[in-house]
Amino acid sequence: MALYRQNQPSVYTYIYYRVGEQMTAEDLTAEVFVRLVSKIHSFKPGRRPILAWLYTIAGNLVADHYRKKGRVSLEPLSETVRSNGHSPAQTVQKAQDHDRLVAAMEQLTEEQRQVVLLKFVERRSNAETAAMVGKTEGAVKALQHRALTALRRILEKDDLYERV
Repeated sequence: MALYRQNQPSVYTYIYYRVGEQMTAEDLTAEVFVRLVSKIHSFKPGRRPILAWLYTIAGNLVADHYRKKGRVSLEPLSETVRSNGHSPAQTVQKAQDHDRLVAAMEQLTEEQRQVVLLKFVERRSNAETAAMVGKTEGAVKALQHRALTALRRILEKDDLYERV
């Protein structure tokens, strides 16, 4: 149970930024931990952190999700628009910006995406990030730099960079 409490928020965030849908991210996160239980015998402690292993499981589940479902997702309008104190125009703009950011993140390599999520969403240090992705701190810094450069280029094409 402690393993779940400690790692669930990170796994959920990782998946959410890959699929962009709360309910799907919740379902896939739950499935990650179901698979963890069924495959725990194959985990080799000391080789890499358990969260890195969970990210591998999550990445595979996301890939399976898109293979099975495709990229189209239809939800009732009442499920996607919630009152948050912003005007309807602000809410729509924020949702569009989020969708563009998720689409831009999908264009990064898997390693770049992991580094961005760990560093900027989960606010982990370079040392923590390096341990989780199995790289040196220097490699993490290089991945971060390349990822941010790529995101800037992608978002500038959509003119989103100026609004973020």
